[in-house]
Amino acid sequence: MKLLVDHNLPPRLAKALHMIFEPGDTVMAIGEKFGRPNLKDEEWIPELGREGGWAVLSADMNIARKRPSRELFVRAGLVGFFFSPAMQKWPLRRQAARVLTLWPQMISHMNTTANGVFEMPASGTKFRTIGR
Repeated sequence: MKLLVDHNLPPRLAKALHMIFEPGDTVMAIGEKFGRPNLKDEEWIPELGREGGWAVLSADMNIARKRPSRELFVRAGLVGFFFSPAMQKWPLRRQAARVLTLWPQMISHMNTTANGVFEMPASGTKFRTIGR
């Protein structure tokens, strides 16, 4: 799986996750992927979509909920996992632990879903579709 960690989460989360996962899995911070961290959504979303095969981990609910960004994201063919409001308040180590716990479900979801924006649950293993 290829996972981009959006600029609303610390780049060290991407580095830590990348070190843990199997060879073949890629986890990158947006700044590492594109050479600068403060890209506008309109810049990085289409580019990532053109490459294909990427999922996004983010805490930016504006992408998931606001119509122009959401439509751009879905049209680009991306699958997004967005931290629930409860998870956004957690310390980084707890957020990382939750991603590790849900990694198998994220891979499965990525392999069976063409695109969409999904809330990463603070408990349980079901991803909830955001918006529509």
